[in-house]
Amino acid sequence: MTQAPATSPDRDNVSGIRRPGGFWPWVPRLFTLALTLFTIDYLFNLQLINVVTQVESQFFYTVVALMLPLVFLLWPMNRYAARDRVPWYDIMLFVASAGICGFFVVNAEPILDQGWEYAAPQYAVVMSFLFWVTVVEAIRRAGGLPIAIIVGLASLYPIFADVVPGPIQGFPSSPEQTAIYLAMSREGIMGIPLQAFANLVIGFLLFGVALQKTGGGKFFINLAFSLLGHVRGGPAKVAVFSSGLMGSMSGSVITNVMTTGVMSIPAMRRVGFGKSYAAGVEACASTGGVLMPPVMGATAFIMAAFLNIPYGTIALAAVVPSVLYFLGLFIQIDAYAARYDLKGLAAEELPSLKETLKEGWYFIFVFVLLIWMLFFLRQEATAPFYATALLLVINQVLPYQRWAWQDVEDFFFDAGKLFAELIAILAGVGLLVGALSVTGLSGTIANDLIYLAGGNTLVLLMMGALTSFILGIGMTVTAAYIFLAVALAPALVNGGGMDPLAVHLFILYWGMLSFITPPVALGAFAAATVAGARAMETGIQAMRLGSVIYFIPFLFVLNPALIFQGSWNEVLVVILQALAGVVLIAGSMQGWLLGVGNLAASGVLQWPVRLALIVGGLLLAVPGGGPVPLSNLQLSAISAVLIVPAIAVALIFHRRGLETAGSRTAN
Repeated sequence: MTQAPATSPDRDNVSGIRRPGGFWPWVPRLFTLALTLFTIDYLFNLQLINVVTQVESQFFYTVVALMLPLVFLLWPMNRYAARDRVPWYDIMLFVASAGICGFFVVNAEPILDQGWEYAAPQYAVVMSFLFWVTVVEAIRRAGGLPIAIIVGLASLYPIFADVVPGPIQGFPSSPEQTAIYLAMSREGIMGIPLQAFANLVIGFLLFGVALQKTGGGKFFINLAFSLLGHVRGGPAKVAVFSSGLMGSMSGSVITNVMTTGVMSIPAMRRVGFGKSYAAGVEACASTGGVLMPPVMGATAFIMAAFLNIPYGTIALAAVVPSVLYFLGLFIQIDAYAARYDLKGLAAEELPSLKETLKEGWYFIFVFVLLIWMLFFLRQEATAPFYATALLLVINQVLPYQRWAWQDVEDFFFDAGKLFAELIAILAGVGLLVGALSVTGLSGTIANDLIYLAGGNTLVLLMMGALTSFILGIGMTVTAAYIFLAVALAPALVNGGGMDPLAVHLFILYWGMLSFITPPVALGAFAAATVAGARAMETGIQAMRLGSVIYFIPFLFVLNPALIFQGSWNEVLVVILQALAGVVLIAGSMQGWLLGVGNLAASGVLQWPVRLALIVGGLLLAVPGGGPVPLSNLQLSAISAVLIVPAIAVALIFHRRGLETAGSRTAN
């Protein structure tokens, strides 16, 4: 079994990346190497490079100065611009942005000591305006036009805050005051998102790229095929398993699809899955991979910074919701394969489990080390650096995936590409958050939302889910999460009395749903491209397969016991109810229930039976009390009234079908 290259032309086309020749690739490589060295010196407090790591804000500006200019080298101005060379105007923008960012690096101490964020010299005001414009253009290139428009207009809001209509009216600021606040305050570009990136995300992104470049992707895919490839619907189950593991490396739905999909989708097609169904499975699996601990992508680290809690707490809280999602997807695939009698792959087509483990055991070992350092030693900032170092040492000792010099070059280039894209997005969202902060709107918008919801927590949750989903269409998940963490989360926490961690995870989950929900289902559309399927048909299949994820966020936000926030007795009961509910819903969606068999055998009663099981499963999984008007016992009783007769009817018809088939065989 082979893996798609970590940096393939197909993936570059999807992301719009430019790959110039000559010495230009060395710019991101050297800048990324410099960033890595500065970050190690800063996080480990080595004090070997005190030039930019002694003052915290100076280090943050240095991170931006090294990565933001790369956007103008790696992302073309538009889709018609050259992809194999860097035009003169992008060279000028690269140099100009490096100079603008460098100004703030050099002046980091005066900014801090003399309070420039409130009253700066005129030349610093000019540089702040230039910084503002540079960030908006960078996010347009790396994040897309929709998010650039949202960020650009929102960042202008403070200038006109006093003339906008009632609920979103705020305290106005002059253009000069707005510019210096956005550029120099700890609430603007240099706010919590960028601080989280500098303190936590860099190490984990390096770890992810190192995993890919040392063959981690190939190992996890081969491991999945060797374990599950032979069972019914095996290739689809491989997609679920491998994409869940791949999410720890890339943190990107599209990257997951383009990496695992090129292997799993053709394998699914070979055993009888339709094009759109196979693509839908891959899209759902890749979406869930980004939500799977121990490494959940950049957004989870930013969440840790917002909540001021250890990242390990967030990863632990995400375990049960992610397991429920993958369980629902797994059961749907198994039910579909059972109903249509889809077999697995032949043994000779599958990699050897023994050989796979022999060549890649150290990937599991490194993951165990990372989890141990995250959860037991609580060394979140430094853990990925230790894990990466150990991974590279073992990789060079063993003969299977040793790096050549070209691999080192690719490692730093790909890491630089990831860093530059994320820095552009985080700096851009910093403009948006800073605009809300300087006008005071971030403090009042929560009250406005509570008022609009009429004080009803369930209505507020539905508003939050819809807003998260809509923003997830126009923005990246990280950008949508940051905006809602500032605007919506306080309303749910303060007005709804909900658990802060559950609320922030709720926002993250609903932001991810845009990847599998039409009309703009980017993950499903990418998978459709790989499968050669119709995009909208794939989106509908993905939406159906991922149906469990639409209500999982409501489960844990209504009862945080599902994310381990409560007594162990309560946690155990809630988890068992949720598991049973997911099994019923997933099986009924595909018309095959574990322990019962083919629900279609119920004939004209098939749809009433399936509907009763879906509704009963949902009522069983939903926690009672709080905003829900019924108690846990009442919900369980109602669900039993629906589930028990439905299963009885299904069993009766299933047995009749078997008896009829048996008598025909005998005759």
